[in-house]
Amino acid sequence: MAGFETAAGLLPSGLRRAAMELAEDSRAVCEELRLRRGRPPTALLEGREYVLRAGPVTEGDLRAVLETASRGSLHAAEEQLRRGFLAGPGGVRVGVCGTAVAGQAGMEGVREVSSVCLRIPRAVPGCADGIWDGLTARGFASTLIASPPGAGKTTLLRELVRKLSCSGWRVGVADERGEIADAWSGEPAFDVGPATDVMTGAPKGQGTAALLRAMDIQVIAMDEIAGEEDVRALLEAVGCGVKLLATVHGERGGPDSPACRALLRAGAFRRRVWVERVRGARRYTLEELPCA
Repeated sequence: MAGFETAAGLLPSGLRRAAMELAEDSRAVCEELRLRRGRPPTALLEGREYVLRAGPVTEGDLRAVLETASRGSLHAAEEQLRRGFLAGPGGVRVGVCGTAVAGQAGMEGVREVSSVCLRIPRAVPGCADGIWDGLTARGFASTLIASPPGAGKTTLLRELVRKLSCSGWRVGVADERGEIADAWSGEPAFDVGPATDVMTGAPKGQGTAALLRAMDIQVIAMDEIAGEEDVRALLEAVGCGVKLLATVHGERGGPDSPACRALLRAGAFRRRVWVERVRGARRYTLEELPCA
């Protein structure tokens, strides 16, 4: 519930009241709060959007959310906005859409903001218990977590980081968006274990490289593998003898992303966990991957 209240706290007063009118059981499972200019706000509950009882979202509402999420300093948050999001308190990620400002290095920011999405993170201690023995019976091996968006990859990743750390592994977390540990003010807000070091805010590939150079880690954890830089960093970690724990978008029977294919071809992962939502409940399926 704390995650929902943290996200609602980023809203201007009228929208906040509408969000807090949700029933307690709905707040407990709410995954996102979405604001689109000119339309009523919505809450994403178990994969479906429900309209909140509030008037259309205004430009001022969107601006107020960004000001609050950036702690009153959008200028200081420019680097995050180049990547289309802000990292709010409590691990809340604030996704931003609008008119992209293009530059020589690519997207340099967003102006004329048209919509904002507040993604609500949650720690679920014990969610990995059903697959833990399978992941560690012969010693932990590099593991890929795959699911469609919103199915719970990051929640499972966070819990596995905690359990590995509590089992004595030195874990380095490349937490680009602050969603895994929420260490934006120094100490992680989520429990990621006693032997975990977190690099927050840097692009995942750069954060991974820094952890490899400086922290003598045994496991690298990364959320949402995407581009070539991520792939290069993870392959460098494998070459250093470091285990991997990472997530990627995907679903059984569907195509793997180019980044995922490159890592699988290189034999970077020995196991994969599929996360699926079945009748509102999350189901984890562990599979062994072939040797490269």
